[in-house]
Amino acid sequence: MSTPETPEMGPQPEIVLVRPQMGENIGAAARAMLNFGLERMRVIAPRDGWPNPSAVALASGAGRVLDGAGVFDTLADGIGDCDYIYATTARSRDLAKPILSPEQAMAEARAMRLAGKKVAVLFGPERTGLENDEVARANALISVPVNPEFASLNLAQCVLLTAYEYRRASFEVTPELMEWAGSDRASAIEVEKLAEHYEARLDEAGYFFPETKAETMKMTQRNMWSRLGLSRLDVQMFHGILRQLLRDR
Repeated sequence: MSTPETPEMGPQPEIVLVRPQMGENIGAAARAMLNFGLERMRVIAPRDGWPNPSAVALASGAGRVLDGAGVFDTLADGIGDCDYIYATTARSRDLAKPILSPEQAMAEARAMRLAGKKVAVLFGPERTGLENDEVARANALISVPVNPEFASLNLAQCVLLTAYEYRRASFEVTPELMEWAGSDRASAIEVEKLAEHYEARLDEAGYFFPETKAETMKMTQRNMWSRLGLSRLDVQMFHGILRQLLRDR
């Protein structure tokens, strides 16, 4: 369930907390969101269950953010309806993706929301951050230019930085919107189904070999699909290409 857009802020991104460990941090993240006018929270597999009394206590006056939060068992379920996904990470990754500052990312996200696209921002669990297979589902990364000698940010701090930049972008000049040449951007679930289609057929063909490297190869392929920024027509074309190649086998 999602809350309505506030008239002041207009369309908002989905703030997605992935496997959060402490209710207090969820509540603090809700407060950080509402400080800057954001109310759309999604919670993926919270460690201590839901609803969480500790989250309510820390949210204080931001309880309505928790009341309207969507709760999902898996990340795929939680972002399946989204068109573009950012993942926040402080660590360098082996996955090739655009890396943006919070300011750059939220200006871009604001433009996409104004164009009617649904945008999600992923935040990982407090102790470990997002796993590589979770980052692989994102289209781009958000990296905060923190002090390299003390780079640790808690969950609420990271959410606050993002929310602040989105609000700032909301009251400044809107960036130029991307044109999609007659086709909408593919949603996360459409890209997910495309990745599953290719993965299944390649698995049948014995592509993922040796077995010890199969999972890494699959994650690299999934990362490629999410990074390409596919339109719905692109997705249909790739499905069609694969079906045609396999038709006479």
